[in-house]
Amino acid sequence: MPRSSAAVYRRRRLVAVVGLIVLLTAIGVGVWLFIAQPWVGAEASPRPTSSSTPSDSPTTAPTAGETPAAEPTADETPGIEPCKATDITVAAVTDAEVYPAGVLPKLSISLTNNGRSDCTLDVGSTMQVFTVSSGADVWWRSTDCQENPSSMIATLAAGTTVTSKEPVTWDRTRSSVETCAEENRPRAPGGGASYHVGVSIGGFESQGTQQIILE
Repeated sequence: MPRSSAAVYRRRRLVAVVGLIVLLTAIGVGVWLFIAQPWVGAEASPRPTSSSTPSDSPTTAPTAGETPAAEPTADETPGIEPCKATDITVAAVTDAEVYPAGVLPKLSISLTNNGRSDCTLDVGSTMQVFTVSSGADVWWRSTDCQENPSSMIATLAAGTTVTSKEPVTWDRTRSSVETCAEENRPRAPGGGASYHVGVSIGGFESQGTQQIILE
């Protein structure tokens, strides 16, 4: 039987040594995994998604014995006070002084804040009351047949005067809550008859009235 050459012998020896190293390495890794168990107690971190956004600044949790700062409440936040009757001047405004036959008067309200500070007031139609009188006889009141009244809180700057943008129209008839649906309510006499328009808002009465003439 022919003897193996020296080169073949060296190759076989090298393969045996490499195989032994691989086997010892595998046995060592297995022992470490069994003893260390690196997955025990570990929590998987969520994978970042395209919608996640990194925080601009880190948040810090209070330490033991530390009391978190209280959030400010509405009562602690300084605000604008409601208007006082002593600071507000109310006046009725009309779009004309004399109205020809068939022309309907349009009535507005003027508010002046005479105080030194801004203040708030409900200027909605719910709070406005226009009256049209002839002497002591009240011919018409805007709230008698009012439809869809609204509320609107506005800020009146100190030292300024504002006028309502949407006027109230008087149809030149006598109003009454009992006759709102009637089409033939008594019409106010014209021919140069004089009427006076007054207004109040939120209980603030106008100091005087505005005179108008119906032709």
